[in-house]
Amino acid sequence: MYQISKLENGLENVQGFYCGATNVGMRTNPANSGVSDVDGDVAFIRSDIPCDISAVFTSNTFQAAPIKHFQKYPKDFKTDFILMNAKNANAMTGQKGIDDIDTLMSALKERQAVRNPIMASTGVIGYRLPLEKIASGFDNLDFSAKNSHLTARAIMTTDSFKKELAYKVSLEDGTSFNIAAICKGAGMINPAMATMLCFIITDADVPKTDMDALLLDASDASFNRISVDGDTSTNDTAMLLSNKTSMAYDKEAFQEALNTIMFELAMMILKDGEGANKLVAFEVKGAACEAEAKKASMALSNSLLVKTALFGEDPNWGRIASTIGASGVNCDDETLTIHYDDLLIYSSEFRELDTVREEKAYVIMKQESFKVTCDLGLGEASYTSYGCDLSYEYVKINAEYRT
Repeated sequence: MYQISKLENGLENVQGFYCGATNVGMRTNPANSGVSDVDGDVAFIRSDIPCDISAVFTSNTFQAAPIKHFQKYPKDFKTDFILMNAKNANAMTGQKGIDDIDTLMSALKERQAVRNPIMASTGVIGYRLPLEKIASGFDNLDFSAKNSHLTARAIMTTDSFKKELAYKVSLEDGTSFNIAAICKGAGMINPAMATMLCFIITDADVPKTDMDALLLDASDASFNRISVDGDTSTNDTAMLLSNKTSMAYDKEAFQEALNTIMFELAMMILKDGEGANKLVAFEVKGAACEAEAKKASMALSNSLLVKTALFGEDPNWGRIASTIGASGVNCDDETLTIHYDDLLIYSSEFRELDTVREEKAYVIMKQESFKVTCDLGLGEASYTSYGCDLSYEYVKINAEYRT
């Protein structure tokens, strides 16, 4: 057996890792976010020793320069340094964007001994990195710091709060390991890979093959199941680094800890969805196969009409039903049932909401979180995705994103 317990703070809990941030002048407009112009805009995560690294990236065809730079390294390379920046995505910048990362890494190596350093960026698409500004931060960064709080805030864009978690896993033989993570994400969130920036570090002695497989599984069960606005970024990245310094490992325990930390971060992203007020689970069950259940569920979490109904707290089951029908899955209005939490909203016998059930539905929809369950009545397969409402504030935030 094993025990998983939550720790205070974040990345600083993991042996052999360091992190910190500084402001080099890129973050000057705090509008529409939980950050201010005194927060950092360049950050790092460093390990004493080279780490195994696993990563999943955006499914967007136009992958940003940091992702392409990462892919230049040989398979199964090790790294001891991640450089991060906000305000500039370094996306759609061509070969020059990749070359700019090489230039920054050369400047970094003059100040700090690093092996196969990698970079991650978030911000506005279409502009090359301000190399002199970012490089100037290398003189100000304390590479021996352990400040997860500053690091988590430095990668925020339209986020309203920092996202960091840490867990200790105690094993039956008396050994233990820690796992911690930070992430950012509030907009351009769609279940189509890693839909944000996420950095997970651990001192568990986890084999590289396990890291690769477990990260994919955990992504499918967390980040790939959420949607704020149905848009997939050019920079979406989730990375898992292990320096193995604890010399402790149990696959089942590590898998549960990784799944837990990534799912909780995914729910944080939804709660922080730009202007969002509600977090809703969309379960589709009774489908002919899992692929159809997933297709219908993700259609619900992405639907703008569904999202606006959630915002208006309108128990209009017609938007749920029409989205399922439009998704292209096998379905039948004679076998379909729709519940909000445990309340039956639609069935072939109750096609119109009576006053009593409608009033109960209003009460459910006023909650910050609830569940919509759609039973297709055609099979045994099920799938659950997660979404949020779409508010006036979302339009305002994104209309003013560059201003």
